[in-house]
Amino acid sequence: MPTPTSNGHASRVQIQESRIMSPLPPPSSPIAFKDQQGRPPPTTQQTIAGKFFRNLFKGLLFSQLTLISLLVIVLTIRGLISASTHHFHPKKWYPPLLASVAVSGVASLAWQCIFIYNPSRAVKATFWLSPILTCSVGILLVLIGSAVDAGIGAVFVLFAIIQSLYGCWITPRFEYTDKILSLATAFPPARTREVVCLSIIVSVVYSGFLVTGIGGATSTRTNLDILFISVIMISLAWTMQVLKNVQQVAISRARYVNFAHGEDMDAWDAFRITVKHLTGSICIGSTLVPIIVFIRGSIRSVNLMSGSSDEVMYSGADCFSTIANKLITLGNRWGFVHVGTYDKGFMEASSDTWKKFRCTTGLEKLIDSDLTSSFCFLSAVSVGAVSSLTSGIWMLLIHKDYALEVTLYAFIIGYFVGRVGLAWLQACVLAYYVAYSEDPQSMRFDGTIPNRIQRLQMLSAHRDNRELEVGREREEDSYNNC
Repeated sequence: MPTPTSNGHASRVQIQESRIMSPLPPPSSPIAFKDQQGRPPPTTQQTIAGKFFRNLFKGLLFSQLTLISLLVIVLTIRGLISASTHHFHPKKWYPPLLASVAVSGVASLAWQCIFIYNPSRAVKATFWLSPILTCSVGILLVLIGSAVDAGIGAVFVLFAIIQSLYGCWITPRFEYTDKILSLATAFPPARTREVVCLSIIVSVVYSGFLVTGIGGATSTRTNLDILFISVIMISLAWTMQVLKNVQQVAISRARYVNFAHGEDMDAWDAFRITVKHLTGSICIGSTLVPIIVFIRGSIRSVNLMSGSSDEVMYSGADCFSTIANKLITLGNRWGFVHVGTYDKGFMEASSDTWKKFRCTTGLEKLIDSDLTSSFCFLSAVSVGAVSSLTSGIWMLLIHKDYALEVTLYAFIIGYFVGRVGLAWLQACVLAYYVAYSEDPQSMRFDGTIPNRIQRLQMLSAHRDNRELEVGREREEDSYNNC
């Protein structure tokens, strides 16, 4: 991956000097994998249950890939045979959707080029461009004309408004986000570009393959076909999550070694070993993380709507906050760093990394307010919106009856392709935080994180003082009224 041109000379000197000053790590360190052709060195004895679940999820992945492939082939052949008898027009249905899948791959690559050229502008553009593109999709759906289309279009417009409000709310965090992204991605591992491009190509080809099956099921439109389409979309979502996290584990492993030990790793070798040995743990993480993120996000949303001024996960009921705090230790995206580096089970890796965050004063709150995941999410939403606009406008012009479903399929596929394309960026940031939590005093890190923690502590103290003053004023008013 090319070096970002906007990163300062200081960050380059920082990493380069660390490589010279750092002593060679002991043979048991994760960089020993460069001399190994096997799996990464495990740090703890794996339990029988852990091995069982790894193998179980790995088997589930390949089993569902096989079964879904067979289902898609059957549905495609059946759809082409019965197309004339069910008034289905493959030449009108397939080209817009397949073109949008290709556009999603191109847009994902283009988005990365923009980030590499100027990370600061890319971050700001993402938080403002995503609402505009999402709103455009909503307007397109409203223009289709039916009540159902208008209802779904209104949902997209509402989603765009929420994104805009969120963008205004987190504007003060942009400066820190620019710094942390620039530091973490200043020197990507060698051959990162090959890993990213291969992942995007695989995601585009696999999505195009599933589209043929969806079209075959759409041709007959029975209740059973609706079930088939649902199964295909669930398979797409999970498979894309696994593909994203495979890349995330590989890149974060290589980047972690650089941050922690000042040594370089080849991203392609890390990717190859990750696929060969760590697929089971990644499948488990790909299942748990979306569920935990949804639950935790719901608790945080309830907390914010209740009028709380901070971002800590208290929902008013102690049991909910306790559950949320426990869940984050059982499964979080930062655990993928230890999965790749030390061959830990996903839950053990998640627990260990989060304990490290809690051991460093203020780091857990900083991690919670980090915008990297939001940036990747909204970037993927933008890719999905571009993809859906491509297919939606095309379909609106040639066959209006298919416009809604094709637009939605394109949006979902484009979103997942975008997430796969940006996995390397998030992996670099994850590795940076994990390496910092294990050695905050290391000379390889500058004052970006400590300064931000200090800033957050000052803001928190100011808010606490303000709430205390408001509480006293209310008590005085209540006393005077009595």
